[in-house]
Amino acid sequence: MTADAAITAADVRSAALSLPDTTEKLAWGQPTFRVAGKIFASLGDDESAMGVKCPREDRAELIAAEPEKFFIREGHDDHYAWMRVRLSVLEDAGELAAILADSWRQVAPRRLRAAHPELGASGGGAAGEGEG
Repeated sequence: MTADAAITAADVRSAALSLPDTTEKLAWGQPTFRVAGKIFASLGDDESAMGVKCPREDRAELIAAEPEKFFIREGHDDHYAWMRVRLSVLEDAGELAAILADSWRQVAPRRLRAAHPELGASGGGAAGEGEG
C-alpha cells in the first residue's frame, strides 16, 4: 500500500459509523465506537492504531501470524478480549471494514446481527459470538 493510500483515523471513523446502530463517544480522551452501548472499537492516542474486540483465544494466533499489524498493549489489554491494529499496515479499506465488522458482530445484540445478515461471519475469528 502506498503512503498516500494509507488508512487514516477518518477512515476508521467513517467505516465504524457506517455499521448499524453505531455511535461515537469520547472515553478516556479517545474516540470509541459503540453498538448497544458496548465498545467495539477505539482510536489510540496518536491515531496510528485502533483497538478492536478479539477473543483472547484467537488474538495470539493473529499476532503471531502478523505481528507488524496486530498487537496488544502490555499491561492494558492482557486480560481483555481486545487487541490493537496498526492502521499503516492495513491493506485497504476493505480489510479495515472487515476487521471492524468482525468486532461489531462480537458486541452487537443477536437481534441486531440477525437484522443485518450482510454483516455475517467472514470466516475469521469468533465472529458473531457476541451476547444478545
